[in-house]
Amino acid sequence: MGVSTYEWVRGRASLAMWGMGPHSDHTMGTDVGWFLVTTSPPEKTAATAWLMSPEMREAAATCEIRAWYHLSGSCESTQGLNQTERPVLRLAVVHKDEVVGLWQSPECSSEGWHQLVAYPGRIMGQFQLIFSLTQPPICGAEVALDDIMFRNCGLPKVGQQFCGAQESVCHRGSCVAQHRFCDGTDDCGDGSDEGAEQCKNFTRCSFDHSLCGWEAVAGPPVWGRNTSLNLGTSYGIPTRDHSNNSRAGFFLHVGSAPTAQAGGAAQLSSPTFRATNSCSLVLYCHLHGSATSNLSISYVTNSTKHLMRERTGDLGSIWVRERVDFNVTDPFKVLIEGVAGRGGTVAIDDLILSPDCAKEQEKPVVMLPSQADPSPCAADEVACDSGDCIAAELACDFADTCTDGSDEKHCGTTTFESGAGGWHDVSMGRLRWGLQKVTESDTFLTGTFLALQTGEGQMVGPAKARSPPLGPSGPACTMAMSYHIHSDPQGFLAISVTDHTTGTTQLAWQIQGHGNTTGGHVRVPLGERSRPFQVELLALVDLQGSANVSVDNVTFEQCYLDVVSPTAAELSCNFERGMCGWYQDLSSDFKWVLSTGQGQGSDHTTGSGYFLSVDPSVPWSHGQRAQLFTSRQEPAAAPRCLSFWYRLAGPQIGTLNLKLWPEGGEEVVLWTRRGTQGSIWHRAWATLPATGQQRYQVAFEVLHDGFLGDVGLDDITQTAGPCGAELSCSFEADGCGLAASRKGTWERQSNSTGTTAGPGADHTTGTTAGHYMVVNTGRVSLPAGHTAALTSQPYQLSVSAQCLAFWYQLSAGTAGSLRVFMEQSRVRRKVLSISTMEGSNWHRSHVTIQPDGDWQVVFEAVGAGDDHGYIALDDLHVLDGACPEPASCDFEQDTCGWSSPSDPRLHSFAWGWKSGITLAKYPGPEQDHTLGTRNGHYMHFDTTVLGARGTSALLESPPLPATTDSCLRFWYHMDIPEHLSSGELRVTLHGAAGQRTVWSVAGHRSRGWQGAVVPVQSPTEFQISFEITTRRWPMEGTVALDDIMYSVRVGCHSSPESPVKEKPSGGFVAEVVLSLLLVLIIVALVAAGGWYWLKQRGLESRTPTESNSPRGFDNITFRDDKVIISPREGDES
Repeated sequence: MGVSTYEWVRGRASLAMWGMGPHSDHTMGTDVGWFLVTTSPPEKTAATAWLMSPEMREAAATCEIRAWYHLSGSCESTQGLNQTERPVLRLAVVHKDEVVGLWQSPECSSEGWHQLVAYPGRIMGQFQLIFSLTQPPICGAEVALDDIMFRNCGLPKVGQQFCGAQESVCHRGSCVAQHRFCDGTDDCGDGSDEGAEQCKNFTRCSFDHSLCGWEAVAGPPVWGRNTSLNLGTSYGIPTRDHSNNSRAGFFLHVGSAPTAQAGGAAQLSSPTFRATNSCSLVLYCHLHGSATSNLSISYVTNSTKHLMRERTGDLGSIWVRERVDFNVTDPFKVLIEGVAGRGGTVAIDDLILSPDCAKEQEKPVVMLPSQADPSPCAADEVACDSGDCIAAELACDFADTCTDGSDEKHCGTTTFESGAGGWHDVSMGRLRWGLQKVTESDTFLTGTFLALQTGEGQMVGPAKARSPPLGPSGPACTMAMSYHIHSDPQGFLAISVTDHTTGTTQLAWQIQGHGNTTGGHVRVPLGERSRPFQVELLALVDLQGSANVSVDNVTFEQCYLDVVSPTAAELSCNFERGMCGWYQDLSSDFKWVLSTGQGQGSDHTTGSGYFLSVDPSVPWSHGQRAQLFTSRQEPAAAPRCLSFWYRLAGPQIGTLNLKLWPEGGEEVVLWTRRGTQGSIWHRAWATLPATGQQRYQVAFEVLHDGFLGDVGLDDITQTAGPCGAELSCSFEADGCGLAASRKGTWERQSNSTGTTAGPGADHTTGTTAGHYMVVNTGRVSLPAGHTAALTSQPYQLSVSAQCLAFWYQLSAGTAGSLRVFMEQSRVRRKVLSISTMEGSNWHRSHVTIQPDGDWQVVFEAVGAGDDHGYIALDDLHVLDGACPEPASCDFEQDTCGWSSPSDPRLHSFAWGWKSGITLAKYPGPEQDHTLGTRNGHYMHFDTTVLGARGTSALLESPPLPATTDSCLRFWYHMDIPEHLSSGELRVTLHGAAGQRTVWSVAGHRSRGWQGAVVPVQSPTEFQISFEITTRRWPMEGTVALDDIMYSVRVGCHSSPESPVKEKPSGGFVAEVVLSLLLVLIIVALVAAGGWYWLKQRGLESRTPTESNSPRGFDNITFRDDKVIISPREGDES
């Protein structure tokens, strides 16, 4: 619930506002799923939006709350500020009139969905949860929530159960392991395992009143006794104690050193205990906010320290149970040491000693070892074994910085023979990772290895071991290891990567148990990543039986950022034998995939080989972008041309970009396309500019801003020198080499960033962010009669005639005129002139060019002397062959200006453009109408996508001038089962006066192309639209269009070329003949049977019961692809 106008509401993704709010929900990963999102906050004051749960009862100590959140918006002015000056998302619990924080968002997180995990601990009685987003003034951040889940939150089952040998029964009948009694956690759910009488011989220190005989050794640093109330709400600080689950409860803590000098460890020493073989210590530790924090538990005898247990890293905002058993033959002291990494806090609470931990009465002197001398290195440095200091960020960067190489010694590469090699256990449950020796011969394990063991934590979940912070890494970075797993199918071993720069975690590899022993060697690509990232080993098996998991011989290969791969410079690639010099961005789960068709069509190289593809509809692809990039290339002294073949197909597909990433500079978009271009391959070119002294990377990027379709990439070729004139230019990436005659005339701009008056939206994307070319024709900028020219690069003559097509817009009033010239050998010939335009939309024009050699196009704006005005250009295309008549198209070369509107607010889908070659993903007729072959092309639409995203698909012509007697002819192909059809194909005319339907046909099954003739009249400028619409869904089937012919000022009655009613295919003719023969046989049989029946029964044979009974298909139900025939009432079963 919200308590003000700033509140949470249930919403859906909006593709119209890319970059603001989620582009998809988390559950489905698409734009049709739902989530909760905050409304726009007040602009001038700080504000908080609250969301409160229903009342809940009784959370078990094992409870986990998981949710996914998406933080977006503009808060650039708050970057690097503290949490009172940046937006913060929090989760808190309300219990007994106290609000206790459970989780808050980290300072850094990238765009996209992130998981939060909160641990409320044992809560008795009623409680509520509260999500809150607090943000400073003028921030405008937006937060969405999705998939809120509760795991292991219920209390143990009530009732008598059979308990195992190592278990005891609770009062409520459930079973708990005996070593879980008197451990400071209510495992039973009724407190019976923590009863005062039962636990009277245990010594427990909650620090609520004192240190209970424990001694904090003088620092710095030093353990401090405090409460969450006093310490505040900084990110790494515990939000409550463990004893009372309260902000007012006490605990001991040590924070990170505020000084530049690195401190030692804070020490907490116990009284002296007698020698024992059965003393155990249970405590609860809290390590949060830093990946380098450390907590160690040792015992000391004769001034010698013996390490028993160590915790390193960030465990999260949770108190984790730890247990140590001591078997010591001399009097000893327990020593607890804490080191807080930068930004982190280490805390302990509830130290519980078993009855056999007896204090030594004779007080023998057990001296603590002298503390190590403070490190000579600063807080942001680490020491080499040689004594030198290096910057902390240079440790574990896959390159030796210390002269002795010691900075890379404990960075994950290890055989485990000399220790854990930098891996540390961060498990919080009843499983943990630990070192173990081989006891029997094993193919994959040798000597000492890392194995799954029984853990002491109170939570339920997999064991987790984490590497030190690593990176940066290069694109070829790979982790290799040996493994061994014996488990049922519920068990698994997995590798994930946590990227602290983006705040994301991705699963990189996983293997499940198969009921037998499985082992092997695995190589897991990690890819290029920023520092710091950490690799995690996760495993979950049931250790009660013979199940086990082990890992050995871990190595990191080719991970140094500047390692040069033998294929690094191979940008030319057809993907038939690998990826050449291209690499996946593995930091996202939205990825390019090496494909061989999968119903999308063949590759471009051979028709049966490999290409790269991206499918945004794949479940669980929640990343914002899929990137394919090169390794760092050496500086380029001269420009080069990169050509490639691409495919953008589907009724709602997003954006494909080609980018240049200069080292240390801003990325540059070299080429871009958005929306469907048909399920056929297109060739594109982009010039890679010279980079001077800068190294660079090249990247192909697919934005996750569409969810139905796919993207393909094949046959990338790099050649010396710049590319020639671009045959297709949308001006989204650059000016495509078009040069203005003088500065200050023609400019490339978008309405959202441009300084010259121009169209409100471009033609390509239909948005204010889209780009176009524009010239100011006002009298100050371009006086009457003065000209401003825009000249293309030379086009190479490929056929005798070429079609130049472009979209233009002239401002209202007297904007001047646009003249188009063909230039050869510096001689210009005017081919087109435009001085008036009806309406304020983009208009399309084309002209056939017949040069005798290479040629250039010159667009010349002529001023008219008006105060204000502009002329704009967009979407320039040069095609082989003569231009068709306006709005006429056979779809063999392109779509002739027919397009689907790009405005997402219309909630309509795009028509596709394809050939008759069968594609499982994009069904349609096996032959086009123009050529009558599978190689011919047509427009098509698969109606199965109609539904929650939209219930219509539009195909629009360019704007056409007013007409009194014109004619539209076209061929259409429908294949929709009649029982599913509630939709139709319509032809509408829409202009300034509105729209009207001039032709329609209901969805039906057809076996051939059918022709239609439609008279067209409009008193004003208009567009022709083909629309498929449905009133219910699902609707299954396909619709196709071909050979659209628009005849101006020629009535439909006067043309001899009117389409015949039907043009069947050859196979269809054979089917018709066979069908007629079958019909004749059936008619003969029915006639004979009917004559016999009438003779026997007479004409009065129908009874009232039969007359009133339902007829037809009343007993047939259609569900998906199944037909279920149910018996009528009264029929025999």
